[in-house]
Amino acid sequence: MPRIDRGFIDGFVYHVISRGNGGQTVFHENRDYQAFIDIVKKAKRVFGVKLFAYCLMPNHFHMVVLPTRAEQLSKWMQWVMTSYVRRYHHDYGTKGHLWQGRFKSFIVQQDEHLLRLMGYVESNPVRAGLVKSAKEWYWSSYRETLGKRLRTVIDEIPIELPKGWESYVHTSLAEKELKRVRQSVNRQSPYGTPVWVSNLCKELGIESTIRPRGRPKKVLRSKKTSYPFTYISH
Repeated sequence: MPRIDRGFIDGFVYHVISRGNGGQTVFHENRDYQAFIDIVKKAKRVFGVKLFAYCLMPNHFHMVVLPTRAEQLSKWMQWVMTSYVRRYHHDYGTKGHLWQGRFKSFIVQQDEHLLRLMGYVESNPVRAGLVKSAKEWYWSSYRETLGKRLRTVIDEIPIELPKGWESYVHTSLAEKELKRVRQSVNRQSPYGTPVWVSNLCKELGIESTIRPRGRPKKVLRSKKTSYPFTYISH
């Protein structure tokens, strides 16, 4: 199966995700999480990427980023992921693939959809059942976004945060909207209003990411039946 065209374009915010190979754990201890964050901070300076939200989970990570140039995103991600692999193998005496192939990404509209996506990322540990509240998970941008921790990793977002971010993170995604985000994660389709998504997909030539999967259903045509007599009801 051919790879989906990533559809990179300048001036857009991207959600990126990568998982451990075969679902394996990639962050075992606090020092692993911290090492990855240190790598991300250094990579931001090297490649000129802005980071708006992130969440490190035991076997995967999410980041919401704005690259200076779209072409920098792949280079930045390769640098981050490769640097962590070298560190991981050195510390644990392992070899082979750590990540499950290339990272996945999709573009997000810079309006309410960006805020919802940030909430989705920061509330990930809650949905996974690791904690009861996003504030209990240390390895995400939640505390920095909320202003409870010095902002050393993430950057200022291009739109205004809603008041009551703590409540917003836990309530902004209804089931229908959560399904849309997950579809974007799985299919690498843009996340935004239907019209915006449709137009962007046409512009980038990635309409396949929003088309229904599978073969189109066959339309069964009914055959005309002639009756040799008239039925009279009683």
